[in-house]
Amino acid sequence: MDQNLSQYKIFYEVAKAGNISKAAKELFISQPAISKSISKLEDNLDVALFTRNSRGVQLTEEGKLLFHHTKTAFEALNRGELELKRVKDFNIGHLRIGVSNTLCKYILLPYLKGFIEKYPHIKITIESQSTSHTVAMLEQQQIDLGLIAEPSNRRPLLFNPVMEIQDIFVSTNAYLENLYLREGKNADLFQTGNILLLDKNNMTRKYIDEYLNENQIIPNQLLEVTTMDLLIEFAKIGLGIGCVIKEFVQDELDKKELIEIPMISGIKKRTVGFAYNPATVSTAMEIFFEAMQKAGIRG
Repeated sequence: MDQNLSQYKIFYEVAKAGNISKAAKELFISQPAISKSISKLEDNLDVALFTRNSRGVQLTEEGKLLFHHTKTAFEALNRGELELKRVKDFNIGHLRIGVSNTLCKYILLPYLKGFIEKYPHIKITIESQSTSHTVAMLEQQQIDLGLIAEPSNRRPLLFNPVMEIQDIFVSTNAYLENLYLREGKNADLFQTGNILLLDKNNMTRKYIDEYLNENQIIPNQLLEVTTMDLLIEFAKIGLGIGCVIKEFVQDELDKKELIEIPMISGIKKRTVGFAYNPATVSTAMEIFFEAMQKAGIRG
């Protein structure tokens, strides 16, 4: 577009009003300035846009064609301004969050409930998937936030911590009593017991495998499951010794439905938080993080 946008704006207002003096009042500029702008636009386009008469001006056929397009353009701009105002006034935005089923249930959902009540106009999309998939989508800027355990190498991502989690081994008291009765009081739990772990594609499983290797613990009987919820339920019915996240079974521990298996070397705590790509920071994300801080959540 070779012409100045203001020239098209003046043309548009004159065409709407059908009169230069009316357009001058609408635009708060002088009639001679309007006439000069229209003449310059006509010269540059090499067409006549108006015919003059005693009542004002009338569009030529070429003017009608140009008015059709300028009308569409300025109406689109007006809609854009109104939409921006609406976004600002109502805190409208869109947050795309990637999270595993476990972290979604135990950490994200409780927080989102209060956030949605306070900011009902922010649209939220949840991508329920593995942590590795979430990290890949963050790097490719396909989602805004990922609720994950802090990775050892998080570049180019930034990370807002939320809480620490502790991996522990648990079982029912009845399962342990029966195991010791069958195998003897000095039985090695990891050699004689049924060890319940998440499947090998899970990031938590990889973390636990590293711990087991470092401490030369080699489970003899493994039962792998796909979700933390299943793992917890299997441990609760006495199927074996499950590796779970302590914070997610605290009620069961308090009620003695599950008991923690003491380990010679404790498993190092992990930090869970929201990872994000700095290239995709939006107003909705800033509101989200601000709300986290006000709610007393780390970050």
